Amino acid sequence: MSGIRVLVAGASIAGPALAHWLRRRGAEVTVVERAPGLRPGGQAVDARGVTKEVIRRMGLDAAVRAARTATAGAHTVDAEGNVLETFSADDDGGDGYISEIEILRGDLSQVLYDDTRDGVEYVFGDRIAELTQDADGVDVVFAGGDRRRFDLVVGADGLHSALRAMVFGPRERFVRHLGLVLAFYSVPNEFGLDRWLLDYHESGRSASLRPIRDATRAMAMFSFPSAGFDVDYRDVEAQKRLLRERTAGLGWLAPRILAHLDDTPDFYLDQVAQVVMDRWSDGRVGLIGDAAYSASPMSGQGTGLALVGAYLLAGELAAAGWDPAAGFAAYERRMRSFVEANQEIGRLHVRSLEAPGPDARPAEEPDMAAFTELVERALNGVELPDYAGLPDSGSVAVTV
Repeated sequence: MSGIRVLVAGASIAGPALAHWLRRRGAEVTVVERAPGLRPGGQAVDARGVTKEVIRRMGLDAAVRAARTATAGAHTVDAEGNVLETFSADDDGGDGYISEIEILRGDLSQVLYDDTRDGVEYVFGDRIAELTQDADGVDVVFAGGDRRRFDLVVGADGLHSALRAMVFGPRERFVRHLGLVLAFYSVPNEFGLDRWLLDYHESGRSASLRPIRDATRAMAMFSFPSAGFDVDYRDVEAQKRLLRERTAGLGWLAPRILAHLDDTPDFYLDQVAQVVMDRWSDGRVGLIGDAAYSASPMSGQGTGLALVGAYLLAGELAAAGWDPAAGFAAYERRMRSFVEANQEIGRLHVRSLEAPGPDARPAEEPDMAAFTELVERALNGVELPDYAGLPDSGSVAVTV
């Protein structure tokens, strides 16, 4: 072991993925999560492009594929349910609108936790209350009262990162609201949903139903425009009221889906937002995933950024001999262009959903060559070094 002690805040996707690679590079890893346990369910997340290679290198390809939603594709429908457009999971080599590897966020989190739980210390129901860093380490005070010292601390605690606010400044400095709100929750599958996602759009709002592995349930999703968003992201009842207000009169199956709002076990609503920062580290404290560079769910690449970022951050820190200045800087250099491409995809997707106003001019023809180049950079525009010669305690499963 290197003897390097790393504290990771957050146990969703980026945190356990980073723990996987830090442990393989020889570090002693602690993951602290303020929730009492892993959060189940959640939105469907995707692995596209270079992210699939990271999963393979983790040795988790079989486990991830076994937990997929197995969605065959998506139908865009009108108010009567007539199919307007179809997208298949086989489109674009499995990297299209519906990804070949699509998995509920909670299921991927469980795969990553199961993979790391025996070699990583997990502390649930606690959080970082204070931290003080010096040239040699970081002193951390936990809300539960423990005081410990680490060599490095990494925030993987999402869009609303408490660690980011503690070290870098208030969220308003970094979070860019894109003018859209998303909500999703599971409902009984009383809609005859099979392996196809159904997607309905009306005047800038949308309602969707997607299949999940439990065929008796389905995942409902809503989106609506919101220039301002002042609902506390922890106030679930206020969020439900907002959803009902903003989806009033929405057609298709929306009223039937909304009828299950009060009996769902896993409601979630939040703004569609990005995190834009000039740097993702300060001394011995760094950020990863949505905490550092959320591209928003509309990019379809939040999971990819988290998994690729985890691979590169652990690799660059180890390659730099665990020197934080050199390791964090190399990680940022490798990730920055990849992040920017995916954030641009997210912004374009949000704009494509906007309902044109009465005085709107006809849309300009898109530059398809430039868009194709952007998509390729967002999927594969990052190099994955093999980090040959670095410690690696893991064995990669061989796929046939």
